[in-house]
Formats: sequence, C-alpha cells, structure tokens
Amino acid sequence: MRLLVVEDEEDLVDALRVGLIRAGYAVDVACDVAQAREKLQVNSYDLVLLDLNLPGGDGFEVCRALRGTDQGQAVRIIMVTARDRLDDRGRGLGEGADDYLVKPFAFPELLARVRALLRGEPGGGGTAILQVGSLRLDTSRVEAHSAGRELGLTPKEFGVLHYLMTRPGHVVSAEELLEHVWDEHIDPFTNTVRVTVGNLRRKLGADAVIETVVSKGYRLREDT
Repeated sequence: MRLLVVEDEEDLVDALRVGLIRAGYAVDVACDVAQAREKLQVNSYDLVLLDLNLPGGDGFEVCRALRGTDQGQAVRIIMVTARDRLDDRGRGLGEGADDYLVKPFAFPELLARVRALLRGEPGGGGTAILQVGSLRLDTSRVEAHSAGRELGLTPKEFGVLHYLMTRPGHVVSAEELLEHVWDEHIDPFTNTVRVTVGNLRRKLGADAVIETVVSKGYRLREDT
C-alpha cells in the first residue's frame, strides 16, 4: 500500500519513513501544503498521514480539498498533530479525517491504526490476517504463508501479494500496482512489476495462483 506523509518536522519524517517502509509500505513525503496538494493531484494513495501545522496553510485545508475529489472519497486520512484540544479533534473528524492521533505518540500505535484503516476498520479492531484459499498474509508480522509454508517474500513481493489479496478475482493492471506498491521515485516505464510478479510466482511454486490477463494485468484466483 502507498502512503503519503504530510509533515514538516524532518526528524519525524525520517523516523516515519523508515518505520513504514520496514513495515512494507511505499512512502512519499510532502513538507508543506503546496507539496501535499501537488502529490495528491498526481499520485494515488491508500492513506495519508496529515499534520495540521504546515507551512503555507494547515492540514484542515488539505483534508477538505482532498475529500472534494474523486480520489479523496477512497483514501484514508489520519491527522497526526500536537493539537490535543477536543474542538480540534472534533473539527478534524468533521472535515473528513478517519482518525486523529496526538503527538507525541508511540510508533506501534500509529502502525496499528494505519493497518486497521487499510483493512477498512475505522475503530481499529479486527484481525491483521488476510486469507484467500491456502494463502495467508499476516500484515502485522509482515509474513506470508501458502498451505502452511512460509514464503519468505521481499517487501515488494509482499506488497504485490497484499494488494492482490485485497482484490481476489479482480484484474489489477501493472500501472495500478506501480501506483500502490512503489513510491514516486519509480520509473513508470520499468518492467519491475513483471519481474516482481515472476519472482512471486516462483516462490509460490506449485501453489502459484496469480494469473496474467493479456493486455490487462494480473488476477489472484479466488479458488486458491
């Protein structure tokens, strides 16, 4: 999944980027309102971590503008801010944020909230396990198993399988995988998606369940 961190504190940005990448996410960064708006117009994100106190405006403005777009109806938003007043929290949720986390915070709590929202669970409950047939993905431990056998995936292989497992039976284009599994620095003309899917199939071995749909993309069979 691809995340945008909108934050102007360099140390916090570096810590969030490292932690989220280790957790298997693709991460882009915007340091002010103008950068955030530009990246949200150009790229597709699954979730935005949004500070409120930003150069050139505030996070409320970014959230309101994002919710007014087609993409903004689907993206998850967590406001991450030092503003701890009840009226700020209420305003943030009222502007369209899915969650509100006050600084300072523990990274494991942030990560748990990110995972919960990306599973479609605003309340933060539910399981971190995805299951499609014999495939089992643990998003908390970043582990994948097929028929009980651990697959030992790289972060990008895990990201591709994760994305496909959230859409079993649906055709997903290479462009869509690039948008959601890789960050903004990826060359759009690269063959990295094809190579990653090929490596993933080899690790699945006899259990390979990823089909190529000619000229359209890839599909994870639901009858795995």
